[in-house]
Amino acid sequence: MESLLAHIARKERERLRVSKVDVEDRPELAERFRVDQVPSLALVVDNRVVSRLEGRATAPRIESMLEPHLDEPVAV
Repeated sequence: MESLLAHIARKERERLRVSKVDVEDRPELAERFRVDQVPSLALVVDNRVVSRLEGRATAPRIESMLEPHLDEPVAV
């Protein structure tokens, strides 16, 4: 899933920031965002989990989870 997230992070770099967290090194974050399974993907907006995927996921599944929550990119 790591390579999928890297791809999505590059593709959506104007609308999304992807962070990887090792829950063994940061158990307080695992508890705060209620990560019960590894791998997990939590979409956090304003310090609140708004969507979550647990277990391995495909790129289309990840993108369909993200899309309703992403704003349109800002034109420069």
